[in-house]
Amino acid sequence: MTDPAPLSPSTHTPPRRYRASGKVILLGEHAVVYGHPALAAAITPGCEVWHAAPAAPGLSLTIAAWERTFRPDDASDLGRALAALAETLGVTDAALEGVLHLPGGGGLGSSAALGVACARALLGGDDDLERTLAGALAWEKVFHGNPSGVDHTLAALGGVRRFVKGEGASRVGLRRGMTLVIADSGERASTRDMVASVAAQVAHRPAETRRTLEAIAALVRNACLALPEGDFKTLGDMMNLNQMLLSSLLLSTERLETLCAAARGAGALGAKLTGAGGGGCMVALCPDEAATVARVTAALTALGAPTRQVEVTP
Repeated sequence: MTDPAPLSPSTHTPPRRYRASGKVILLGEHAVVYGHPALAAAITPGCEVWHAAPAAPGLSLTIAAWERTFRPDDASDLGRALAALAETLGVTDAALEGVLHLPGGGGLGSSAALGVACARALLGGDDDLERTLAGALAWEKVFHGNPSGVDHTLAALGGVRRFVKGEGASRVGLRRGMTLVIADSGERASTRDMVASVAAQVAHRPAETRRTLEAIAALVRNACLALPEGDFKTLGDMMNLNQMLLSSLLLSTERLETLCAAARGAGALGAKLTGAGGGGCMVALCPDEAATVARVTAALTALGAPTRQVEVTP
């Protein structure tokens, strides 16, 4: 059998790309696992996935930048996640290709963005939110064991949202846009391991640890009142306090603390780790002045941290 002739340039239609956002957790990581609210913002670009053409029978996902193709029957986590997604959605045949615009393991929701984009591609659109979220949750469980749900929810919905596990997400209004500078510590830790670490603290020091988690929840509530008023100073203060509480739970690192201090010293209103901790990325909230954003970026870059500026719009 001969291979089919390729489509000519005049008849070729570029494949539709299915997109999903990354995220930063502004406040509330880990506490959200225990039923407390978290405050998160979607960031773009996150991930893009499309159908390869022509497609061979079976299910596969190719990430060209990694020079790898994943299938449900391989031993990789991504292969197992693809299998969980396909089973949840009832899909058996599709050849997908994807591009990630986020660093893996950095706390920016890269796995969730890829899962949501794959779910949208397999479903053929963005309209079936319930099935998209169900499939992406099955995908996320492979990587994170007991995910809070905030990552894949923000990946699908976008915006700035208050999220409560088991209840879903509600949009938080912004009076004006805000500027974030994200820096990658270069360190990596397993989300599953960091969640397990907090669970061990809850088991061994329940009263003290739960008080810490409740204090984090109070910060989220205050920030949700401040954002619609355009009060970024209060949000920055809440971020700094949240970082102290996360550090008390042994979730920060010396590198993350150094980056946060440098951002604050350069004029950031607040700075904290984002995501599971133990490494990954930190996020700094900047005032509107371009000069301050430039100083914060320069201070983090001087420490050897790759940075990116993100504009969060109302």
